[in-house]
Amino acid sequence: MPKPRHALTLRARSARIIARVVTGGALDPALDEDRARHGRHGLVEELAIGTIRYAPRLLARTAPLLRHPFRKADQDLQALILMGLYQAFFMGTPEPVAVSEAVAAADALAKPWGKGALNAVLRAALAAEAVAPYTGYNHPDWFVDRLKAAWPETWRAVLAANDERAPLTLRVDTRRIARGDYLEQLAQAGIAARAHPVADTAVVLAQGALVPGLPGFREGLVSVQDAAAQLAAPLLAPAPREAVLDACAAPGGKTGHLAQSAPEARVTAVDSDPARMARFAETLTRLGCVARVRTLTHDLAEYPLEDRFARILLDAPCSATGVIRRHPDIKLHRRVSDLPPLRAIQARLLDRLWHNLAPGGTMVYATCSVLPEENEDQVTDFLARTPDAREDAFHFPVGQARRAGWQFLPGEAGMDGFYYARLARRA
Repeated sequence: MPKPRHALTLRARSARIIARVVTGGALDPALDEDRARHGRHGLVEELAIGTIRYAPRLLARTAPLLRHPFRKADQDLQALILMGLYQAFFMGTPEPVAVSEAVAAADALAKPWGKGALNAVLRAALAAEAVAPYTGYNHPDWFVDRLKAAWPETWRAVLAANDERAPLTLRVDTRRIARGDYLEQLAQAGIAARAHPVADTAVVLAQGALVPGLPGFREGLVSVQDAAAQLAAPLLAPAPREAVLDACAAPGGKTGHLAQSAPEARVTAVDSDPARMARFAETLTRLGCVARVRTLTHDLAEYPLEDRFARILLDAPCSATGVIRRHPDIKLHRRVSDLPPLRAIQARLLDRLWHNLAPGGTMVYATCSVLPEENEDQVTDFLARTPDAREDAFHFPVGQARRAGWQFLPGEAGMDGFYYARLARRA
């Protein structure tokens, strides 16, 4: 029976998203653009996100079978091949159905001339998998090598966690509602959830959900934020009326948490990206704390020296290798050559913002990376060259203490990969 036109159109939408990402675009903006044009659809997003999650494996399987690579204008056809394999390998779709659906979707892309190549490559790839199953790691080789060197005992677990779907985790504004009371609201709405064992503001949903429809979301009672990210505000622990700087603050989740946890603190949020800052006011307005936060779009490397803060949160630009399960396009786009310039930016921001930290003040340095050169090595080097800096150590029941700071690896207590170091400036 021919596939309904509607279903073919959905697959064409997914193929366009995949093609945009494979050719260098970011996944989240591609999804946002598709939603804005067509509305949200579960099948479109399942096929697009799932295919990108396993793109290294799928590309490795298909590349030897293509006599000539697809032109950039026809990457949507290659996306149909990848999507068909994703359905067959990971969605339980019978192989003949996965092949026929991918081939038929070429009509919805107005490229019926590509059907023969789609059919031939898909069948050859499925046959090759049956004879010699894929044995790679579904990650770029450079990352696997770095991970083995940094985490010889747990690197396989990290790779496995990166291929999983991340849970939907919420941060509860516990000044307005107790976490237990919010869990009761979820239960009454028929939503299964549990309290997170490490972050005392975190609630983990058993399944995904449409966030705007969650109890209390529109009223600002909850925000979407991974449990590891929720530890930044309590680590910084601003006191009433203290001046706090949230550096690299967009899109505003940690800023909102800081403002909620210390409502009398004077919070300044700075980010250099105007597009990301454009969403900032919307987030803070929903949380009810827009009046308590000063927002600035500014290059932090040139932030005024005369501004002094008792607390600074530096959520530094990084490789984002700890959040691959949430942003699987990182597997395709991150290069080992990105690391030296990122490390240089981190060091420059640490040195520059240290001048804005008042004597006796506290800085929390954070990344969503699992690579030591961005984390413990970076902080150790900073401490060695900064005479008035010392580490203020802390402990969590999961993760591990490093030479400096604390590292969470992806999947530990269901959290993303995150690194924190707390630094005190001697009075």
